[in-house]
Amino acid sequence: MEQHRTPVSTSGFWDRLYAEGQDGWELGAPSPALESWLDSGGTFEPPRLSADWGSVAGRSGLSADRGSAGAISGPPQMKIAVPGAGRAHDARLLARRGYRVTAFDFAEAAVAEARRLATADGVDMAVEQRDVFTLGRDHRETFDGVWEYTCFCAIDPGCRAEYADVLHAILKPGGLLLACFYPLREGQDGPPFPVSRADIARALAGRFTVLTEGAPTRSVERRRGLEWLVLARRDGSARPETSPR
Repeated sequence: MEQHRTPVSTSGFWDRLYAEGQDGWELGAPSPALESWLDSGGTFEPPRLSADWGSVAGRSGLSADRGSAGAISGPPQMKIAVPGAGRAHDARLLARRGYRVTAFDFAEAAVAEARRLATADGVDMAVEQRDVFTLGRDHRETFDGVWEYTCFCAIDPGCRAEYADVLHAILKPGGLLLACFYPLREGQDGPPFPVSRADIARALAGRFTVLTEGAPTRSVERRRGLEWLVLARRDGSARPETSPR
C-alpha cells in the first residue's frame, strides 16, 4: 500500500500554514549555522586547488576531510540563490554581506513578507514566487552559489533527487552548494521530513563533490545535534532538464 504523505507540493498547503500561524520552522532571524560560517571567513568563491583547504575549513567551522582546495577571500558581487527562503532572513544576511541574492519561495505569504522585510531593512535583493522545481528553466547555470536550509526537508522525500538536479542545474560549473541539512532523526512524518547522512550522500552523488562536512558550529537550541552542514562543489556539465511539473 502506498504511504500517504502530506501534500507539500502545492503552494496552497504552505499559504495555509502561514495564514494559520503554523510556521514553526520560523526562526525570526538568520540561521546561526550560516551566520557563523560567514563570520569565520566562509565565502562562495570557488576554492583554488593550489592553496591549503585545511585553513579554510577551520575558518568555516567544518572538518577538512575531503580533498584539497584553497584559501578564499571576501565575496565579489557573486550571485547566490536561496530556495525555499521563507521570510528570507538568510537571504537578507547574504545580501548585507555583499552577495547578489535571489530568494525563492512557493508561498505567496512568504514572498510578500520577504519583500516587505527587505524594503524595511533597506536590503537590495530579488524575491521570486516560484516552485523550486521549475528554476532550471529560467536560471540555468546562473548562480555562483546556493544556500540550502529547510527546503530539502520540506519537499516530498521522493523528490529529493529531482531537487538535487535543480540545484546542480542553477549553479555555474564549479559553483558551490552550502547546505545545512535538518532534521537528522528517525521517522517518516513531516514536514520537516527526517533526513539521514545516507539520504544526503545519495542526493549529492554524481552531482556534487563534498569538500567539507560536519556539525555546524552554532545551532538554535531546539535544533542542536539535528543539523549537518555540507559544502560541496557542482560537478560536471549540466544534467538533462527535468520536465516541468
